[in-house]
Amino acid sequence: MADLDDLRQRIDTIDEQLIALLNERAGIVESIGVTKRRDGGPVYAPDREKRVLGRVRDLNQGPLPDRTVEAIWRELMSGSFALEQPLTIAYLGPAGSFSHAAAVRHFGSTIEFHTCDSIETVFRDVGSRTCHYGVVPWENSLVGGIADTHDAFATFDVPVCAETLVEVRHCAICSGSLDDVTHVSSKPQVLDQCRDWIRSHLSSATVIPATSSAQAVMAAADDPTLCAIGSNMAASIYDVSVRAEGIEDRPGNITRFLVLGHQHPKATGNDRTSFLFVTGHHPGALVDVLDCFRSNNINLSHIDKRPSGATNWEYTFFADADAHRDDPDMKSALAGAANLCPRFRVLGSYPRAGQVLASAGD
Repeated sequence: MADLDDLRQRIDTIDEQLIALLNERAGIVESIGVTKRRDGGPVYAPDREKRVLGRVRDLNQGPLPDRTVEAIWRELMSGSFALEQPLTIAYLGPAGSFSHAAAVRHFGSTIEFHTCDSIETVFRDVGSRTCHYGVVPWENSLVGGIADTHDAFATFDVPVCAETLVEVRHCAICSGSLDDVTHVSSKPQVLDQCRDWIRSHLSSATVIPATSSAQAVMAAADDPTLCAIGSNMAASIYDVSVRAEGIEDRPGNITRFLVLGHQHPKATGNDRTSFLFVTGHHPGALVDVLDCFRSNNINLSHIDKRPSGATNWEYTFFADADAHRDDPDMKSALAGAANLCPRFRVLGSYPRAGQVLASAGD
């Protein structure tokens, strides 16, 4: 076996080569930024991002896992965004929320993040162009769709330009001992995802819904009798101890986040289209709309509903279809469905997420 000092010297030599290549790449990025500013092109291009990440995964021969390589390249692209044009990303705060963790996983840590006090505010800030992009939760593999996001889409005409799938690991966080806990707090959806653990370990504790998981962690920092359920990121930010990790009821808890932004990514061949609609009030109205997609051989991968807020017992439906709006069959399906609905709006077409990103609890 090679001497340890020799191996470390080889690593130092490779690091020198990596730094030189990274800075050479950064110089090209700066030239790209000049061209984009001249031509008015977007700094963040989800279709280009998908191709770049797919290519580096294909080039990867190990032993580094694809997830590690993708994380490196996402951070590299984050630095590239900063060189081309500083970007601001809105998310539901406070800092340390799962939305914050998802935004960092997707965009990297080099760009600027903007904390919002509600999902509605994320939509407002992106819609007014106060922020370039926003990250909002869309659906969770345990508890389904996120009502606040559905309601915001029904109110604000803000496009979707990308999606990201993030593994969510929940932690029990408190400044005292679990034996002294009398209250447990987090965002209602998070509490729903940890019901079995709460029942087994904190059965006598009073459950207190919070506006966000990070808000609960902030409160736990000052109250040793309060156990918050949140992320490792939040525990680190607010300097509170993690007493148990991975307390979600079902392993593989995935939350799908949507990226809001004023652009329309090109088709990649593996895309998704999100849309909302309100049907007419007659027998078979919903079936007729869905048949537009069946007859065009378009798969609907997600459908949900919320009260429209305009008329009692009227509902707004939210759906995802596995195709790009520019695909001929999808065009036909969307046109047919729109003709049947008093309200119909495409929220956006964007590349489907390639793989689940690293845990948002870490």
